[in-house]
Amino acid sequence: MTSTGIRLHAPAPGWSIDADVVVVGSGVAGLTAALRCEAAGLTTVVVTKARLDDGSTRWAQGGIAAALGDGDTPEQHLDDTLVAGAGLCDEEAVRILVTEGPDAVRRLIATGARFDESGDGGLELTREGGHHRRRIAHAGGDATGAEISRALVEAVRARGMRTVENALVLDLLTDAEGRTAGVTLHVMGEGQHDGVGAVHAPAVVLATGGMGQVFSATTNPAVSTGDGVALALRAGAEVSDLEFVQFHPTVLFLGPDAEGQQPLVSEAVRGEGAHLVDADGVRFMLGQHELAELAPRDVVAKGIVRRMLEQDAEHMYLDARHFGAEMWENRFPTILAACRAHGIDPVTQPVPVAPAAHYASGGVRTDSHGRTTVPGLYACGEVACTGVHGANRLASNSLLEGLVYAERIAADIAATGLHTRVPQPLPTAERPAHPLLPPEARLAIQRIMTRGAGVLRSEESLAEAADRLHRLHADARDALDENGKTAEPGVDTWEATNLLCVARVLVEAARRREETRGCHWREDRPERDDTAWRRHIVVRLNPDRSLAVRTTDTTDFPPTLPQAQEQ
Repeated sequence: MTSTGIRLHAPAPGWSIDADVVVVGSGVAGLTAALRCEAAGLTTVVVTKARLDDGSTRWAQGGIAAALGDGDTPEQHLDDTLVAGAGLCDEEAVRILVTEGPDAVRRLIATGARFDESGDGGLELTREGGHHRRRIAHAGGDATGAEISRALVEAVRARGMRTVENALVLDLLTDAEGRTAGVTLHVMGEGQHDGVGAVHAPAVVLATGGMGQVFSATTNPAVSTGDGVALALRAGAEVSDLEFVQFHPTVLFLGPDAEGQQPLVSEAVRGEGAHLVDADGVRFMLGQHELAELAPRDVVAKGIVRRMLEQDAEHMYLDARHFGAEMWENRFPTILAACRAHGIDPVTQPVPVAPAAHYASGGVRTDSHGRTTVPGLYACGEVACTGVHGANRLASNSLLEGLVYAERIAADIAATGLHTRVPQPLPTAERPAHPLLPPEARLAIQRIMTRGAGVLRSEESLAEAADRLHRLHADARDALDENGKTAEPGVDTWEATNLLCVARVLVEAARRREETRGCHWREDRPERDDTAWRRHIVVRLNPDRSLAVRTTDTTDFPPTLPQAQEQ
């Protein structure tokens, strides 16, 4: 796979760092990969967009899923994952996840993560949607992500690993053979480095998280602007399954015009016995699925939206008043505080909830070792599409996937000797190859996507979204082609440009998939069609900035050209 030659308009790097590996992102996937690479003797640099502990991981409430309980097995975990994935999981990728997962969690505990324990000293496990057993380990009641982030950040700092914080990654550097040679990045604010620079390394690990900010309302932090997926596309990598965006069913409803990051009400609340009800107190999920409120997330989100449409309501309710104050305070202190901060007391009131964008099941296509279609470029965590999640991620599998595949990436880099190659990056292009959007385009993109490619989609809504996104793209392109002008380079314009890139791919894939499957809900194509669509949609970016879209012949991912990884 060759590079597109497309780069963001940015100043030339004014400084550089040399390393064996550069990891972009500081969530569970990024820091795990960095720690394992460092342990293997590789000089590793961590680049992160905010502070080390400011990524999506720390917002994870529910926990991490693994077959750690009595009577549970990896095979049972695999079965639940395959069901949730609605026929599009790569079974081998899932088998890797569930078999290597328990030991990966134990290594995380050995690193310093402290999970809640039961009375006998074992892990306290709970259930979430789609799981037939209690296999969710949690910390601080509902602060699992924060505890995992704390432990990993402390481990990184204890090892004196080099980190570059407040740095937005821009583009992949490659050599004359198209192999990875590092990244360019922009450091915001004061510090050891400032402005645009580069990290030269023969291996790059993308662990940049999701792209939830492509929608108006999301559970994702403001930094989740699809930077890793956009970088990979410009580098010539393939992405897959981007149409499968999971909308979390129970997000605190703050009003119809609420935008930006919204408070999540963890699925674990339902796992402990909370009920979804309408304004009349009717449990509408009963009879819709054998697990009722604990059905897979796509089923619950659709159930909520259907009831909202039936009753012309803006939200439904999550009723956990029967928990009592003590359980709320001890088991869900974070959620309790968030609700009370917005004037809702779950101890005495049902909580208003509605679905919001939560997790990208698709991303940069990888193999079982995290290798992408670009030699030397790896991806793990939410930015990646390993095949584990299929059409709908099973609850609490994301932290586990980050752990397992980050470890596999570090092992692959060390085993293949990739780090021994001295990168010789080609000089960055002097003329900007990609037009930048003005900062105000971000809001326009979010509203286009929410209206046309949200929970409920149709050919009409997707066509309108595609047309409006194309106009944004064309306006910026024409201005650049006609007079060489583009928006001023900066974090706001780079983020808006990345959001437009991933939005275009998501909408194109959603238009191509003419069925309803998992978290992709087409109201004009309400049935699942295994004959025509039990396969993946793969997209890459052409040098002229158009999209090349193809459909795989089967549900299996084609190889990511592992021979291209050879040194």
